[in-house]
Amino acid sequence: MTNDWDLVISGGTLLTLSEKMEVIEDALVGVRDGAIRFVGKKGDGRPPEADSAETIDASGCIVMPGLINTHTHLPMVAFRGMADDMPLMEWLENHIFPAEGKYVNRQMVYDGALLAMAEMILSGTTTFCDGYFFEDRIAEAAAVAGMRAVVSQGFADFAMPDHPTRESVMAAADRFVRRWLPYAPMIAPAFFCHAPYTCSPATLTTVKEAARASGILYLTHLLETKGEIAQIEERYGKKPVRHLYDLGVLDDRTICVHCNWLTGEDMKIFADCGVKVSHNPESSMKLAAGVAPVPAMLERGIVVGLGTDGSASNNDLDMFGEMDTAAKVHKVASLDPTVMDARTVIRMATMEGARVLGLEKITGSIEVGKQADIIIIDLKKPHLTPLYNGYSHLVYAASGADVKTSIIGGKIVMRNRKLLTMDVGKVMENVRRIAENIKAGL
Repeated sequence: MTNDWDLVISGGTLLTLSEKMEVIEDALVGVRDGAIRFVGKKGDGRPPEADSAETIDASGCIVMPGLINTHTHLPMVAFRGMADDMPLMEWLENHIFPAEGKYVNRQMVYDGALLAMAEMILSGTTTFCDGYFFEDRIAEAAAVAGMRAVVSQGFADFAMPDHPTRESVMAAADRFVRRWLPYAPMIAPAFFCHAPYTCSPATLTTVKEAARASGILYLTHLLETKGEIAQIEERYGKKPVRHLYDLGVLDDRTICVHCNWLTGEDMKIFADCGVKVSHNPESSMKLAAGVAPVPAMLERGIVVGLGTDGSASNNDLDMFGEMDTAAKVHKVASLDPTVMDARTVIRMATMEGARVLGLEKITGSIEVGKQADIIIIDLKKPHLTPLYNGYSHLVYAASGADVKTSIIGGKIVMRNRKLLTMDVGKVMENVRRIAENIKAGL
């Protein structure tokens, strides 16, 4: 094996987010063919051949793994700010579902997804997991933007914009998986059952069987609100987690989103089955849906990652803001300032997020052999001066706007705050036109 590199990141403070959480000052990272080939200090191993590689000077910066957003509905950027300050079910049933039925189409999904990806790249996210309609268009947008993605075909027991019947959905889902599975791990297909209250037992089990047959992830919203408990108990005579357990859909390839009202018994089931969780604190706070018992989940060994949810309920995709919120909401909820410390939260946004998505061998940390999904944060700013603890700075002081450069799979997709894979002005104008159409119909 040769030691020549395509890309060199030189200088700065490297937070590897590896198992040992190594921090390297005046660091050097060498990249070849999209993968990390060297991690160390400057002067420790730069081969002569690397002198011809493209070099990024990271002096005065933090170098770290790209952030991983474990739950999004990207095209909902088109509904950002449309219906705020109301309860979840009123928000969904009276505003979001009707708007989706009327305005969601293949072009809207593509344009909205591109805008969301521009926002994510600019704020340091390099990998996301999405669930929506016309998910193949989101995969196509991810290929254009150069993002790493888990794209999830959605299912529910009502007519959806992309498919009016469950039978047509399953046929399309099979085509979707066969189209995108060869692109994994850059773009990986998955299945997403909306929720136990919108999916019948037959839908939940049929989709899980199909996911198992294809070896892909299976996701569902679960226990976002307290009212779901009574709703499922009345319908099926058991609590939601027990309902899913008895259906046989909970395993280590299942991701449950929100989980704000898990009980101790529920967490034991999750831990025993290996179920992963996507925690979306800002969306849950805004909708007053609840506070997930994340510290208790972590104590039981449940893998938890962070997500933003869609921009209609957040209302942004900035994972730095999500980290800040995740750290603080659990401190105040437990009246314990030591829970959800900065290191724990950053791991949830990187390595633990990768574990949630089954990508821990691919991304989530800066280690030799992994894909070069790397971001560089500029510390030369008033609100980031002085620096005592890089982890604390990232969680409590930094924002997505401090990300200077983003690299995905060894490809520079943003340099010095300029997107390189898309015309962001055109992308924004396309979504503005969609919004004008929506406004005219309100």
